[in-house]
Amino acid sequence: MLDAIQRAFLLLFTGDPDLWRIIWVSLKTSVLGLLLATPPAVLLGYLVAMHRFRGRRIAIWLAQAALSLPTVLIGLLLYLLLSRHGPMGGLQWLFSQPGIVAGQFVVALPVLLAFTLAAVQAVDPRYAETALAHGASRVQVMLRILHEARFGVMAAVLSGFGRVISEVGCALMVGGNIEGETRTITTAIALETSKGDFAQGIALGIVLVSIALLMNGVLMLLQGDAHAARGRA
Repeated sequence: MLDAIQRAFLLLFTGDPDLWRIIWVSLKTSVLGLLLATPPAVLLGYLVAMHRFRGRRIAIWLAQAALSLPTVLIGLLLYLLLSRHGPMGGLQWLFSQPGIVAGQFVVALPVLLAFTLAAVQAVDPRYAETALAHGASRVQVMLRILHEARFGVMAAVLSGFGRVISEVGCALMVGGNIEGETRTITTAIALETSKGDFAQGIALGIVLVSIALLMNGVLMLLQGDAHAARGRA
């Protein structure tokens, strides 16, 4: 085990091309999926939080329940959609990076939606009432509310990134774990561990832990800024 740890650090610090290609594919697909999911999720979270409509409680329940969906189930559904005989088979996204991005989009969406919904609901409703009283448009009110909820929205984005970068089920089923093309950090760890080659798995695990620590550090800073902002208010 000690030898595997030593080789893991050697892979990291010598710039092993295969290792860093895996890291690049993971970061690229995760960031793209997150960027695509953020605007619709934030908009939908805002609309559900700010408007009263029939079935609103069911919508909130579904948004929160979607957080518990296993990513392997999402991968299965996407596989069926993107397979050759599926309704989206013509896109030819199965076992490709666009397919992984689509999977990351679906995985990130409920996280962003639920966290944005909670952040907007926590905003004092008087902000919207005051803005409307001063003649603000609906878009201006939305921007004002989202500005007040910005720390919660940013926490949602960071949590969404942590969710997509660390998931394995969807990436494995939709991406196929193809070397140099769709092999991500998590699928590579699963493969190397099953082969009994722990050095690369440990190296990639170190990368994942580093990302998790970084995300949590940023979240702590955001929480500190949020508390400071409320104190000044």
